[in-house]
Amino acid sequence: MTTNDSGSAPKPLAKDPWDLPDVSGLTVGVLGGTGPQGRGLAYRFARAGQKVIIGSRAAERARAAAGELGLGVEGADNADCARRSDVVIVAVPWDGHAKTLESLREELAGKLVIDCVNPLGFDKQGAYALKPEEGSAAEQAAALLPDSRVTAAFHHLSAVLLQDEAIEEIDTDVLVLGEARADTDLVQALAGRIPGMRGIFAGRLRGAHQVESLVANLISVNRRYKAHAGLRTTDV
Repeated sequence: MTTNDSGSAPKPLAKDPWDLPDVSGLTVGVLGGTGPQGRGLAYRFARAGQKVIIGSRAAERARAAAGELGLGVEGADNADCARRSDVVIVAVPWDGHAKTLESLREELAGKLVIDCVNPLGFDKQGAYALKPEEGSAAEQAAALLPDSRVTAAFHHLSAVLLQDEAIEEIDTDVLVLGEARADTDLVQALAGRIPGMRGIFAGRLRGAHQVESLVANLISVNRRYKAHAGLRTTDV
């Protein structure tokens, strides 16, 4: 056996951070898929070749939105969407976040859940971040879904760009947070399915509040510069 100078076995090589799993065969469910963000994500994943199911409180509304998107997208009520999906993206409005997840605890058990909800308030000065009792929307999701694998990602994407069929690539990085590397690697790989997009690991769920809050700043950027700003991480 080869040893190092200290006589102990050599340490294994660090894993390549860009060695990500093949996720092309996974079914992606989008809770809140009839809203702008959810609909945009559903469109982009379906366009990239993923099987996508849109979820809504009303199955008829979900099926109508799926029909408009085409690309093989299906629509279902939230419970059916959760049951039939391998990975479930939570893109519901913040004021319905807790209630929606509480009602789907059983259907989401054992699933990889990606929370992209941004708790925000608005007043005359513009958007500002809210801080949930649990610390963030993602941490609230983790508390409400003890039998699910909760991650956080896709917070800083423009719904306008996501839904624009004329745009071939979405030029942005996606910050991914979670507790298990296997889960965050999978989310990074999903992000990379969308042309121009790249998933970047950004820490554990306890750091989700900063990521969610940054959306308030991006809203200010977009209003001032009439833009649809995203993020790029340098030197990575």
